[in-house]
Amino acid sequence: MRKDKLYFLTFISVTIIYLIVALIAIRFALKSSTLELVTTELEMGKKEARSMATLVGHELKQGVVKDSVINHFQTSIRNTDQEQIFISILDWSGRIVCHPDVKQVGQKMGSSTSFVSSVADNLNPNEFYDLLMQRKENRSGNADSETSKSSDVIFMFPVQSSDWIVASNVNVKRLFSQLERLRDRFYTLFAVLGLVIIPAFVITVRFIGSKYENRLELQKQKLEDEVLNFSKLNRALGDYQQKVNEDPSVSESKRRILTHRHNELLSTQTEKIAHIYTENTVTYVVCFDGSRSTTNASLDELYSQLDENYFFRANRQYIIAISNIVKIVKYGNNQLKLLVSPKTNSPILISKNRVAEFKNWLDK
Repeated sequence: MRKDKLYFLTFISVTIIYLIVALIAIRFALKSSTLELVTTELEMGKKEARSMATLVGHELKQGVVKDSVINHFQTSIRNTDQEQIFISILDWSGRIVCHPDVKQVGQKMGSSTSFVSSVADNLNPNEFYDLLMQRKENRSGNADSETSKSSDVIFMFPVQSSDWIVASNVNVKRLFSQLERLRDRFYTLFAVLGLVIIPAFVITVRFIGSKYENRLELQKQKLEDEVLNFSKLNRALGDYQQKVNEDPSVSESKRRILTHRHNELLSTQTEKIAHIYTENTVTYVVCFDGSRSTTNASLDELYSQLDENYFFRANRQYIIAISNIVKIVKYGNNQLKLLVSPKTNSPILISKNRVAEFKNWLDK
């Protein structure tokens, strides 16, 4: 039950994180795509307006009558597609001189139907984007107002030797429709990705979690077995120490060792010896009271004379008495470490090759 709750919380967390990231990504992608779209529209409109203003100006310089130029221009743009970028001509008072929709000719262009206010305005893509977003908000707030008109002027270019201005118009409704379709596509894309990514992530986490849990379970079982074995080993150690202490005559091995301390000769009883070790070719005998003396005999000679039920050759450096062992702990992969009292200068380790022999010694 706890695992199912954990996986459910993981699913909820991943979903929330994905939604936050997706919303940020959609906003960024939508803005980038919109900027790219309005940049294309703006550049196309500017290019078309400049070309048409140059052409009209050239005709006027050639001496063509204004009325003829207007009639020719109106005929050429009449009923052109207003869903795309289209051109119109205004005079300096803002009256429409030529327009694809002849019904617009002669009418006054309102300020609300233009993104620019004069020929000096040079709208850049970022400004166009900001104005477009503002117009969209106004349009959604008041759909019946003038802000909902279909076309707006985005660029003005004056005609030489005249009072005319060639205006580039963009169909705002079409732009808004394209942006809405673009937004819907992004939402659909990220929704589909979410339906794929979130379950896949949760399933992957659950699979990895199950593998990790199984591994932890095996390690836990192994650790419990090792703890149990060491508990048995320490209990066997305690039992054997009690047996040796209660029956000191368990062996007829050597009872005393001749040692030296400064200029004194000492007869040290083996039952008082905690451990014997060698350092720099000198053999030291350490008793339970912490006193230390030396002997001329080597570890091999001493071990052959001592009671094997009471003493154990731990390694090349140490011989330990069973009563000296306080605790046995695992060391490394397959070694044992003996905690003794009195403490030694270096750790007493039982190599993996002697672990079985050491266990058998404790189990005697």
